[in-house]
Amino acid sequence: MVKRRDELIERRKFIRVSIPIGVTYARPGEDALHRSVSKDISPEGIRFETELGSIRKSDPLDLALEIPDAGNPVHARGRVAWKKRLSLADGSPFDIGVEFEKIEEDNKNTFLKFLCDVIYNATKEK
Repeated sequence: MVKRRDELIERRKFIRVSIPIGVTYARPGEDALHRSVSKDISPEGIRFETELGSIRKSDPLDLALEIPDAGNPVHARGRVAWKKRLSLADGSPFDIGVEFEKIEEDNKNTFLKFLCDVIYNATKEK
């Protein structure tokens, strides 16, 4: 959120869902795969923790999202939108926000249905 003259302006188009799902990620063309767990996710992007200090804003990432009850992971391509160190201690991990650029066609329905179900069930519980 951005604060301007005593009013808050929401820049996000979609609600973020705080739910842990497994994320495997790699830079395109690299063999090294890294694993993490999401902190929040929306139709536009995902936030998760990484130990990789070499990841930079605007870096592309290939992602595999482990959606519960889905037979296969959802494959997506994203770009690092921001990166923030979690602590001032040396070697502390980073949170990164990755904006989705493309979700494989075969996986879009699985991904969007999962998000809709999570949001629906969260509002139903309240």
